[in-house]
Amino acid sequence: MSEKIDYSQGIYDAKTLGTPKMLVLGAQHMFAMFGATVLVPLITGLSVSTTLLCAGLGTLLFHLITKRKVPAFLGSSFAYLGGFAIVAPKLMDANGEQTIANTEMLPYACAGVAFSGLLYVVVSLLIRAFGIRRIMKFFPPVVTGPIIIAIGLILAPSAISNCASNWLLAIVALGTVIVCNIWGKGMVKILPILLGVLVSYAVALVTGAVDFSPISAADWVGLPLHKSSMGLFAIDGSPAFISALFTIMPIALATMMEHIGDIAAISATAGHNYINDPGLNRTLMGDGLATTMAGLLGGPANTTYGENTGVLALTKIYDPLVIRIAAVFAIVLSFSPKFEAIINTIPAGIIGGISFVLYGMISAIGVRNVVENQVDFTNSRNLLIAAVILGCALGFNSVGGITFGIGGVSVTLSGLAIAALAGILLNAILPGNDYEFDSNPGTGEGTSLRV
Repeated sequence: MSEKIDYSQGIYDAKTLGTPKMLVLGAQHMFAMFGATVLVPLITGLSVSTTLLCAGLGTLLFHLITKRKVPAFLGSSFAYLGGFAIVAPKLMDANGEQTIANTEMLPYACAGVAFSGLLYVVVSLLIRAFGIRRIMKFFPPVVTGPIIIAIGLILAPSAISNCASNWLLAIVALGTVIVCNIWGKGMVKILPILLGVLVSYAVALVTGAVDFSPISAADWVGLPLHKSSMGLFAIDGSPAFISALFTIMPIALATMMEHIGDIAAISATAGHNYINDPGLNRTLMGDGLATTMAGLLGGPANTTYGENTGVLALTKIYDPLVIRIAAVFAIVLSFSPKFEAIINTIPAGIIGGISFVLYGMISAIGVRNVVENQVDFTNSRNLLIAAVILGCALGFNSVGGITFGIGGVSVTLSGLAIAALAGILLNAILPGNDYEFDSNPGTGEGTSLRV
């Protein structure tokens, strides 16, 4: 007779549960990440199959670099949506809706993602060489918070555009997310995006808003890589490539803060300080290299997920092996074009409804970041830095950024890039930078951000 397992203390070795339960837990974890992960390619025009492949491979690479110690799943980053919207905005279809993937510019956006991952590696090496407190002094919440706020505000108009294609579906999707997130219990509270898509999709089926024709034409099995969106082919030194780098790479400054917050949350949940063991330098490098790989394969940037922490807290299964099983499931699904075709039948109105709350939440998270870190806006220094960041991001974005020539090459800096550069420079130049990073998970400064 098998020995009874005490779940209340948490499970650190899932093998004690047996293989069938481990597989079920892995599948559950994959679906918890699923809604948010596939939403990014639906918004940007990237391949769903490629995205799932990159999420699975990126997670396995992350676990390899972090000595298989950290129970984290890497999915698609929402923070980079602003960069994709600037570099590779979707094209109008015959009905005047932005639904067609910009296959000409997507490779450049993916190349920007690939190089932004290398910024993680650079910061990882700097942390290893100089210590985390010295490096994080350049990226305090007064800089990263306003950047995140600006990302959400820049994206908001595109959400309204998608909502306008079918307001009924948009409202149902939005309402479901709100209800699940506020009143949901257990897994319902952790899966609001996935449930929002499913409930509104059911309404779309009833109202005849779904086109099933692409599903029958898709194969059951196929390669998940699509040359039209592979970042590797964009590395050509052209002005479009240079501009994409300047637009997308600064976003990594915000997502690195997101990464630190998620690792801190996972540490507090699992009862182990992963910032110190295996070390923040290793987790940053794992996330960065996974993002670089994703960009080269034509996928969106990878990032650690807040949903991951929610599942850990609910199930109390802290064994990273379960996460790796989830990654394998994601890779298997990526080899089914039929599955991607089903995902691509989701109407634009549903994407708009989910994006509506998502983009607003990105800005709200930026606000929460400065509030939880007690940024003092009665201090003229902090107020000035935030004002310049927001002014640059929104103002220059409205006019298409700044274009200038370097060695005969025309380069365009987006509003986000200008804002990030201005914020970092002001923070470094102006006196009074007293920010101190706290490497103790759950104790406040530097550990509270999610995107």
